[in-house]
Amino acid sequence: MTPGATGNAAATIVAAVQATPAFLDREATLVRVDALVQEAAAAGAQLVVFPETFVPGYPDWVWRSVPWAAPSSHLHQRLLDQAVTVPGPATDAMRASAAKARVYLAVGINEREPHGSTIYNSILFIDPDGEIIGVHRKLMPTGAERLVWGQGDGSGLLVFDTPFGRVGGLICWENYMPLARAALYAQGIDLYLAPTWDNSDVWVPTLRHIAREGRCYVLGVNSVLRGSDVPPDAGAGDLYGDETDWMSRGNTAIVGPDGRILAGPISEETGILYAEVDCGNVARQRMQFDACGHYSRPDVFTLTVDRGAGPSPSAPAALADVGAGSSSGNGS
Repeated sequence: MTPGATGNAAATIVAAVQATPAFLDREATLVRVDALVQEAAAAGAQLVVFPETFVPGYPDWVWRSVPWAAPSSHLHQRLLDQAVTVPGPATDAMRASAAKARVYLAVGINEREPHGSTIYNSILFIDPDGEIIGVHRKLMPTGAERLVWGQGDGSGLLVFDTPFGRVGGLICWENYMPLARAALYAQGIDLYLAPTWDNSDVWVPTLRHIAREGRCYVLGVNSVLRGSDVPPDAGAGDLYGDETDWMSRGNTAIVGPDGRILAGPISEETGILYAEVDCGNVARQRMQFDACGHYSRPDVFTLTVDRGAGPSPSAPAALADVGAGSSSGNGS
C-alpha cells in the first residue's frame, strides 16, 4: 500500500505497520521489524509505528486459559524469557534499524525489568540517530492482562519533539481514559499513536473521536495473528487452532485531525498503511477547538499528573540489601 502524493511540501509521510510477529520468538520478530522498517523508509516514511506488544507478541492466552495452570504458566514462562529489557540487545537491534532507515520508530514491546520478573506493556520510542528517546508503560492493564503485566506510571506520559510535530501515545484501552488523553493533549501532541489489540467494530470510531477531540493525527495499529502462527513448541497445547482461529484480525487505520479516515482500516491481512501529515493542518483545526487551549476553561478544570517514576517491584529486595549493609556498617 503506497503513500499518496498531495504535492504539499510541508507534509510528512507516516507508516502504520500491520504485521504478524514471530509469536514468542524475540529474535525472529526483530528480523521482521527491521525488514518492515526498511520497507516503510524506502516508501518515504519518517515515522514508523508497530502494534501493541509486537515484540515478541501479545499474550492472547490470558483470555483463553485458566490462570496459573498449564498451558498459561508455560506460555508465561516463554514470554518472560523472550521479553525485552531496556536497554539491552533487543533494543540495540531496533536502534540499529531506526538508524539505518533514518526514521523515528515506535514499537510495542513486552518490557521486562532488567533484574526482576515483572513485565510491562510498553511503547519504545527511538529517533533517527538510533537513540532511545522514551518508553511509555501502559498505566492499567485490562482485565486478564493484569495476570501478565505490571502497572506503568506517569513518567512515561510524555510527548517527543520531532521535525514534523510532537509525538506520543497510549496503548489499547488506555485510550478510553479521559485524563490520560488530556495529559497528552495538554503537551500539544500532534501525532497520537494508539497501538492496540482491539478488533471490535467500535475501535475505529474510537480513533476518529480521539483525533477530533485532540485535533491531532491518530495512528491506530494492530497485529494480524492466528492460531496457526503459534509454534508447536510454544507450550500452548491445544489452546489454538488453525488459520481460521483468529487472535487478531487487524483494524489498523490512520485518522486526520478532523476525524476523517486517511488510510485503512485493513483487516485479516498484513500491510503498511501510509498517510501524509501536516502539522499546519493541526493548527488550523485547533482554531476551531483546542481541548487544552482556548476551549479548556482552566479556571474551572485542573489536571494534575504525577510524572515521578513509581517504585520498581524489585525495590523491596534492594532496600533490604541496603538495610543489611547499613546495620553491618554500624557494627550491630
